[in-house]
Amino acid sequence: MAEPVSSIRNLGPASDKSFARAGIETAEELRALGPDVAYARLLATGRKPHFIGYYSLVMGLQGRPWNDCQGAEKAALRKRFDAIKAQSHKKDRSEIEAALDLLGVRAAD
Repeated sequence: MAEPVSSIRNLGPASDKSFARAGIETAEELRALGPDVAYARLLATGRKPHFIGYYSLVMGLQGRPWNDCQGAEKAALRKRFDAIKAQSHKKDRSEIEAALDLLGVRAAD
């Protein structure tokens, strides 16, 4: 039986729904994709980028508590996060989607 995404350390029941919207249904799928691809897929669903969420995911996939990320490791993860975020904003969107983004209008999670 497949494990839910929320079986990964630092991820809760809300993560199951968020990742499902990104087409990631199981912990195994999430592990296979890795944190960068999985997080990019979350952003593609319209989720707002949040650094703590990203590094909590990275730490969880390593079996570590979310607050274990510090110093140079955290700085390196910030660079990866910024690159993922920048790439997600380069995707072609319709004018209405871009306008809604400027207004901060998003579907409720």
